[in-house]
Amino acid sequence: MKYPTIDQSLFILNRKKFTNNLKNNSLAIFNSSDEFPRSGDQNFIFKQNPDLFYLSGIDQEQTILLLFPDCPNPLYREVLFLRQTNDYIKVWEGYKYTKEQAKAASGIQEVYWLEDFDNILHSIVNYAEHIYLNTNENDRYAHEVPYRDIRFIEKMRAKYPLHHYERSAPIMRNLRAVKSDVEVELTKKASAITRDAFIRVLKFTKPGVKEYEIEAEIIHEFIRQGGTGHAYSPIIASGHNANILHYNDNNQECKDGDVILFDFGAEYANYNADMSRSIPVNGRFTERQKQVYNSVLHVMKESIKLIGEGTIWNTYHEQVGEIMTEQLVNLGLISATDVKNQTTAWPAYKKYFMHGNSHHLGIDVHDFAGRYTPFAAGNILTVEPGIYIPEEGLGIRLENNILITASGNVDLMADIPLEAEEIEDIMNS
Repeated sequence: MKYPTIDQSLFILNRKKFTNNLKNNSLAIFNSSDEFPRSGDQNFIFKQNPDLFYLSGIDQEQTILLLFPDCPNPLYREVLFLRQTNDYIKVWEGYKYTKEQAKAASGIQEVYWLEDFDNILHSIVNYAEHIYLNTNENDRYAHEVPYRDIRFIEKMRAKYPLHHYERSAPIMRNLRAVKSDVEVELTKKASAITRDAFIRVLKFTKPGVKEYEIEAEIIHEFIRQGGTGHAYSPIIASGHNANILHYNDNNQECKDGDVILFDFGAEYANYNADMSRSIPVNGRFTERQKQVYNSVLHVMKESIKLIGEGTIWNTYHEQVGEIMTEQLVNLGLISATDVKNQTTAWPAYKKYFMHGNSHHLGIDVHDFAGRYTPFAAGNILTVEPGIYIPEEGLGIRLENNILITASGNVDLMADIPLEAEEIEDIMNS
């Protein structure tokens, strides 16, 4: 790994919180992510199952975690199974965890090779009444491919059909939404790397550069500082491209007079930053560009004030919609008549601001959390209003990451340039 070892106390605590939510006499199993083929003889870069990482800190393929707090054999109450290395793997793939390294990383004392899993499971599974299995229940995702968790569920149900099967995901959804101090610090590190990449880009950008050249500057800074890479496919959208919400071709020339919409963030130790900024290619906003920019900035600042303990997701977004509506009227993009004739299903502001204003952030960029659960201390949320005007070839989005605490909000990106004048000053320094 490129990042320093994370203190095992985080994962020990996470396992304790998880097992405290299990029914009596329950066994839980978590699998690592699949390895996906990229071409005839290559896989895509491995990305660990976030739930397995959250509970173990193990960042390696072909890993299984077994938790059985009421197991009559104390040796098997917490067990980690790893892919065993050999001389061939050492030569061709390099580093893999030893048993001792896995113990040090996870705090789990019983570590076995993967080939022992079936025998150990079979020796204890019939003493459990409930079996908790995991799937991806993130409501932003719908799977088409039967990934490892799905295949494992089918195997378990065929082999042990009379057990009571339970879902781990509802427990994980509640736990992962509330970040510990260690998780907050890892997110801050990802944000700091993202800040430095953005400042690098401000000093690099000028008319005539290609979007992909800017992308290269970003990844240079991410990797230079020990980040894993991009938290998600970066958006470097100049001019009209900014009106494509998930634009990531990043292959156009940045032209004098245009604005570039950035949406990128660093991944560090599996935790993510998620930042959006909009900058003038030539270093100076036009009067209209700055007018739209400041309207988005106003919505952003007011939105941050609305987030706190007990905030309800739908109510919050309705309030943000009202703030945005006022700004769009002031900009002459919608009229009072448009507002009067709007429907609940499609408010007038949606013509120019069509996406949500916030999502949870953590090990997943769109982190696993309850859509209908009130916000709580320890949540990290994005705030990302935008105004997109295709007829003007202009799109502005601004996004920071906000930590909710019992005493108020903390902007984890407060040190990243945001005001239009500050961005202009850095670009022209």
